[in-house]
Amino acid sequence: MKSVYEILKEREQISRDTLAAVIDKETYELSCEVDENSEITPLTFDDAEGKKVFWHTSSHILAQAVKRLYPDAHLSIGPAIDNGFYYDIDCSTAFTPEILDSLEKEMKKIVKENIKLERYTLPRNEAIAFMKEKNEPYKVELIEDLPEDAEISFYRQGEFTDLCAGPHLYSTSSVKAFKLTAIAGAYWRGDEKNKMLQRIYGISFPKKEQLEEYLERMEEAKKRDHRKLGKELGLFTIMDEGPGFPFFLPAGMTLKNTLIDYWREIHRKAGYVEISTPIMLNRTLWETSGHWDHYKDNMYTTVIDEEDFAIKPMNCPGGLLVYKSQPHSYRDLPIRMGELGLVHRHEKSGALHGLMRVRCFTQDDAHIFMTPEQITEEIKGVVKLIDSTYSLFGFKYFVELSTRPENSMGSDEDWENATNGLRAALEELGLNYIVNEGDGAFYGPKIDFHLEDSIGRTWQCGTIQLDFQLPSRFEAEYVGADDKRHRPIMIHRVVFGSIERFIGILIEHFAGKFPTWLAPTQVILLPIADRHNDYCKNLVDKFENAGIRCEMDTRTEKTGYKIREAQLRKIPYMLVIGDNELESGTISVRSRDDGDLGTKNTDEFVSYVTNEIKERKTTVPEKA
Repeated sequence: MKSVYEILKEREQISRDTLAAVIDKETYELSCEVDENSEITPLTFDDAEGKKVFWHTSSHILAQAVKRLYPDAHLSIGPAIDNGFYYDIDCSTAFTPEILDSLEKEMKKIVKENIKLERYTLPRNEAIAFMKEKNEPYKVELIEDLPEDAEISFYRQGEFTDLCAGPHLYSTSSVKAFKLTAIAGAYWRGDEKNKMLQRIYGISFPKKEQLEEYLERMEEAKKRDHRKLGKELGLFTIMDEGPGFPFFLPAGMTLKNTLIDYWREIHRKAGYVEISTPIMLNRTLWETSGHWDHYKDNMYTTVIDEEDFAIKPMNCPGGLLVYKSQPHSYRDLPIRMGELGLVHRHEKSGALHGLMRVRCFTQDDAHIFMTPEQITEEIKGVVKLIDSTYSLFGFKYFVELSTRPENSMGSDEDWENATNGLRAALEELGLNYIVNEGDGAFYGPKIDFHLEDSIGRTWQCGTIQLDFQLPSRFEAEYVGADDKRHRPIMIHRVVFGSIERFIGILIEHFAGKFPTWLAPTQVILLPIADRHNDYCKNLVDKFENAGIRCEMDTRTEKTGYKIREAQLRKIPYMLVIGDNELESGTISVRSRDDGDLGTKNTDEFVSYVTNEIKERKTTVPEKA
């Protein structure tokens, strides 16, 4: 037996950037001793698992700093998360930004001390006694909840020791750059009946330059916050009378309808029919679908005529009823049914976040009913549709194939056929993908699309899920070429995911500077004086007849003020109309993105803008 570090060094696979390693799908720290013949894959900060190890160790450095400065503080948990780490702490001192500064200084000292992290285990009783001696009640509770035969491990870090399963970095010195970014409240174990703890968030990197780039992105993200821009641009609001239920204002409704028009156009071309199913259906339906037993806590329910009803959290059961409303032959398949269905799901108030996490949203669902032989071609068709959509908006993306989870339904054969169908479609299209073992839906495997926006953040939006189970639960059938009855296979898929959430992502992606085809107001006319109003009104009629969304600003404000306001509203084109334009029958054009474009012929400008709208030309701004 040798350490992972020694083996990688002998194989010349180690470098200064190596943080940990993977053996048989498990992550190990470099100091761990393993069989010399093991197949070992080194991990760096560029790997997702490498980041987790790095950020987990960073949380321990934070905890050590807290205990040095506040010895009476009680520690609870400190995991790595998608973007950094946090630690939940019970402390009589309220943490402030000034205290975070002092903790950062102490963390720097710990990093400079180059403290080795050493793992060891204790029997259950000794582990509990040790944590009681350390006056760590939350750690005692965690140990007591572990199985009787669980291995209870600790990590010693100089004078500091923490209960932890690991793995960790070899030493604190690897964490070269970090920043404590926020303080929040968090109930112990997420239960509102428990004590409120103080959660300190942080981020860390191997290099100072990486931290600086990250902080710049975060500053840019603040400028792009869809809640801030949504208010400034008059797109949507959330009111006290309906927490989690967004109100779309006129400009936001124009944006939403433009997206829906685009959705309908591409689906019509791809051979989909559109349906609409009721927003509320009875308990029997939700028992058949399994939602009443497995999802009821997230559903809004009521009683009508002494019968239980639920507002739909998903569109698929209604889609199955539509499929069953008439008999089908194999000649009818595939049937592609799209639905812009308003669904409601109960989210905890603390999880609500603008348009990103709401309690009602429009899901751009489609359900495809098909034969087993049609799986690969139908999946390819959906992937192409999603690809064309994301490319239009300037999104990069990566694809994830999620396989059978432990709590799955259905036979091994069904799962194998479904997974192979998804895999074959991705490979025939030449798409690179990541396999996410065991993260499929309980009824079937799935493909998820993760968007990358203009400042490098990722969002999970599109998904394709294969389902053998719901058609069986609903006894959906078609008559095959053999004149026998068969179960169709069902695809659940979304492109936007949720129109509301997608709008939130677009606001931040474009920093509110929507391309002309999406902008709620595409052109604004700015008459210099009242005598120019009639000419402007004629221009408004001309533009509107050409399909251009426009308005005019007749306020008695200075032209410079009107231009600045139009710029703040991020309107693509501003037309300044004065005596020269009135006499020559022209327009003076100012572009939101390119500044003053000079005097233009009206017909040429109309042709240019209508072509820009028709072609859906899209440019993504680098800065807000």
